[in-house]
This record gives sequence, structure tokens and C-alpha cells, in this order.
Amino acid sequence: MYEESAFFLPVRDTCHRNLYTCSLDDSVVSAAVTMRDVGIPSIIACNHNGEPVGIMTDHDLRCKVVAGGLDPRVARVQEVMTTPVIAVQEDDTLFEALYQMSRNRIRRIGVVDANNKLVGIINETDVIRLQNRSPQTLLRAIDEADSIGELRTVQTDIEDLIVFLSRNGVRTKDLARLIALLNDQLSQRLIAILQKDQFPDLPDGFAFLVLGSEGRREQTLKTDQDNAIIYRDRLSSDKIRQIEAFSHTLIAALIEIGVPECPGGIMARNEFWRRSLSGWQEAIDAWVAVPSGDNIVNFSMFSDMRTLWGDPSLEQSLREHIVKRASENGLFLARMAANVCRFVPPLGFFGGIKAQKQGEHAGMIDLKKAGIFALTEGIKTLALEAGVLGGSTRDKLLLLGERGILKDKQVNDLEAAFTLLSFFRLRGQVDSTADGKDPDNFISPDSLNRVEKARLQTALEVVRSFEDTLKAHFQLGLLTG
Repeated sequence: MYEESAFFLPVRDTCHRNLYTCSLDDSVVSAAVTMRDVGIPSIIACNHNGEPVGIMTDHDLRCKVVAGGLDPRVARVQEVMTTPVIAVQEDDTLFEALYQMSRNRIRRIGVVDANNKLVGIINETDVIRLQNRSPQTLLRAIDEADSIGELRTVQTDIEDLIVFLSRNGVRTKDLARLIALLNDQLSQRLIAILQKDQFPDLPDGFAFLVLGSEGRREQTLKTDQDNAIIYRDRLSSDKIRQIEAFSHTLIAALIEIGVPECPGGIMARNEFWRRSLSGWQEAIDAWVAVPSGDNIVNFSMFSDMRTLWGDPSLEQSLREHIVKRASENGLFLARMAANVCRFVPPLGFFGGIKAQKQGEHAGMIDLKKAGIFALTEGIKTLALEAGVLGGSTRDKLLLLGERGILKDKQVNDLEAAFTLLSFFRLRGQVDSTADGKDPDNFISPDSLNRVEKARLQTALEVVRSFEDTLKAHFQLGLLTG
């Protein structure tokens, strides 16, 4: 079997179908004896109706029974099992199984049929045996890293893995999920190392937020820093100074492990992006009151915020404030939509793709400016009007369809266009990275084959049509100034 083909095998071809089960009320020792006698590392626990409820593993026996000081003759399986049983479909690929194991930090996962009936189980080792390059391996390396240097090595390995997976056909949206998962774990481990080595007395009551594409979990290989810090009101000045010192060290460490700094300075080490909850609420109010270009960009950044580390209640409070202000200010949302429509897709009078005529990127188009920005920001603006903040572009798009704000056909067209533009951008970045170049958002239409070029043109036409929808929806023709 070729290494690269392993990711695309269906789970049904690899999973174990000889399931061994026990009752929830069985003693731990009796279930453990069964595991020993048949040589399995886990056993499925079922209720009185025979439905799988949990799974007891070797890890549970070590950490919950032995280390926990429980008597295995007295303890019941339901007291120590892991629940629920996380599962994938039989027709899912091994990549999906690996992703779910990585995301949930488990070593085995259930397999269900079309009726969601448990029919098998697959272990991490089953996949690793077929595939040497695994997200699981990188997650373990992140967990075991004790220094910034070690995390820098993992960051390079992540790029190598994404290049490998992309070139072997893993879907763009699956790669985006994986990049977000690995980047999150990398940053969280970095914070843990800094806290242990340099900031053992780091105060509670603040949160480190990621913004923009990272907040949406839509990073690619070209993702610089967009982050902020929010802290509770009435923290002492000493604690605020500690948070400030931490922010400077953290941003420098992120740069050191290979996460570029934001050219626009949207980073928590800058005082503008580090405020109390009330300070951020006041900033939001000021941005909405004066919808200038910078204020729209800042507001939009915060509309994609996500807590990566710290107190999530602070984000929730600010989230509610943002949604309230957006619902009260239709004019501001209209200005956001107008800002989106400034980015006109590069289509000629007869529909052909217009590349840049001169400069460093002559003969190329910027995929972000050509369509990705209009889609992410336009969909976000419609979602904000509907009282929805957060989630991926696809999440918002599907919700707009469910609420009847966009028709089903337009939802499908927009999702297809976003997927295609994201695919071309990631493929170009993968090629640049493999060639030792810095990844960017540019692509040469002439480098595409005839079918790809036609699909790109269609995607840009969808973007142009969507901008027409925004103009009509927000009545942009009535805006002045």
C-alpha cells in the first residue's frame, strides 16, 4: 500500500468488527478480565437495551482505578468509563477518523453504520500502521514540548504535514479544520510553557482572544497574528502590569516559533488591543458611532473573536454587547456592506479574468481581494444583522439559508465559490512553501488548466452577484458620503 493512499481508505476497510461489550453494572475487574483474555485495549459498555453508552480503556484502568485508588472488585464500569462513544461513519476516510481522534484526544473511535448503529471500532495504531505522517504524532510532540525551540520544530512539521496532505488530495475544508486544531494546541502549549517558566503568578480574570481568520478557524499556510486581550474591570494595577508583560512575551514567543506578526499591529502586546471589558465595550460603541474605514475593520475583527486561553465569560459578555450594538445600528452594517463591495472581482466586460498588468504580481490576481474577503465579510455582515456572531463562514452561510435570508441555490453557489477560492489559495501557498518561498494570496490564471480557469471565472461571477445582493439588501444606493 502506498503511504499517500492510506488517508483515503474508508474506515470500513480497517475497523475491527469483533466488538466486545460489558454491562454498565459489571464490576471493573470482570470487564478487565475480559479485556485481558481476548487481548483488547478497550471494551464497550452498554445499557440494558444493548445500546453503547461508554468505553472503558486501559487508560481508564490506569488513571481512574489504579491511580485513583478504587477497588476494581467493587467499582462499576459506569464509574470509570469514558462517555459518550465518539464515532465516525463507515464510509468516512481514515483522515476523518484521525482528525476526530486528534480533536478529542482519544486513541480509538467507534464506527457506526448508516443507521448510527455501532458496528466496529478503530484504533490509532491501526491508522499509524498504514500512515507514518499523522496529526496524532504532532499533537503528542506539542504535548511533550518543554521549550520554544521544540515548538518551533513542531511548527515546521505542521507546515510539512499540510503540504503533504494537500498534495495528496485532502479536502481544503478538512485541512482548514486540521490547521486550526494544530495551531490552537501549539499556542496553548506555548502559553503553558511561558506560564510555568516565566509567569507562575499570572493572574486570573483575563482572556487571550484570536481574531479574523483564526477566530473563524479558517487559517491557511499564510496566517499572521491577529489577537487581543480582554481583562475584568477593577483588576489591580499590579495585575494589569503582569498581563501587559505577559502579552509582550507571548507575542514575541509566537513570532519565534514561526507565527508572523501582524503588519497592521493587531496584536495583544499593543495597548490598543489590550483593554478591560468596559474598555472594549466603549471602543465598540465608538467604532459603531463613527463608521470610518479603520473602525469598520476593527469592528469586523472583533466579530470573529474566539477565546484561545483564559476566561471565556469575558468574550461572551463582549459578544452580547457587539450583537446588541449591531442590531441597533443598521447604518453601520450598511457601511460594512459598502466596504465589502469596494473589492470588485477582477472580471472584464465580457467576463474574462483581469490579472494585474504591472508590478511584482503582474499577470496574477489576489484571491483574497478578488473574492475571499467579499465572501467572508459579506456573509458576516448579514449574519450580524440576524443576531449571529462567531463561527466559520460556512456556519454563518448555512444559518442564513435556514433562516431564509439567502435562497438555497445562492447558499450552494456561495459555498462552492468560497471552497474553490480557498482551494486555489491553499494550493498556491503549498506550492510556494514546498519551493522554499513565502506563501501569499496570489495566483496566475494562466497557470490553471482550461477547466480550472472556467471554474475560477464562475466563482468570481458568484462573488459579483453576491455583492449585488448586498447592495440591494442594505440599499447601498441610498448611502451618501
